[in-house]
Amino acid sequence: MDSLSAVYPVLAAVAGYLVGSLSFAVIVSRVMGLNDPRTYGSKNPGATNVLRSGSKAAAIVTLLLDAAKGWLPVALVQWFGKPYGLEAGTLAMVGLGAFLGHLYPVFFRFQGGKGVATALGVLLGLDWVLGLATAATWLIMAFFFRYSSLASLAAAVFAPVYYIFGDGLAWRMEGPVLFAVSAMALLLIYRHAENIGRLARGTESKIGQKKKDSTAGKA
Repeated sequence: MDSLSAVYPVLAAVAGYLVGSLSFAVIVSRVMGLNDPRTYGSKNPGATNVLRSGSKAAAIVTLLLDAAKGWLPVALVQWFGKPYGLEAGTLAMVGLGAFLGHLYPVFFRFQGGKGVATALGVLLGLDWVLGLATAATWLIMAFFFRYSSLASLAAAVFAPVYYIFGDGLAWRMEGPVLFAVSAMALLLIYRHAENIGRLARGTESKIGQKKKDSTAGKA
């Protein structure tokens, strides 16, 4: 058992990455007979681009499944990990692994999405209060400013802040988990680099706004 205790965290992290590598934007589109989301719009395999196919149902299913694949691996470690010595460090590795799987999916030539829904799922798996607070930030920003990308950036910035200030109130802060949450935030910002440029230039499309050309407002 002692020799295996060092292997379990690695296996859990690999499993998290493999689950995260399931690109549901592509899978759902294929099942529902839609075009591959990597071939139109922003070419980003995520729920926002799937919505551009005209199928709201496909976009909603993609959003829920992308969030679920971040939540499930973390939740399983929370529920069943302690007897196997899987503590905060493993939670961090599994959550970050699932997120990286979405960004760089091994099953889909490492061409992944931006990870907003999957990151939210990871946060919900870590603690539902943390996840809801981050989701509320996205919703508030999206409601007032009507930019999906800006809402995602704000949620990314505030997620580690919420985790730090929630220490002793809703949870006990763990160093490895803080690292994972912060790393996801930085990667989310990095993946939104083009959106940041368009926001600065005033050319980013708003939620519900019809684009004048195919290159505007990629999200």
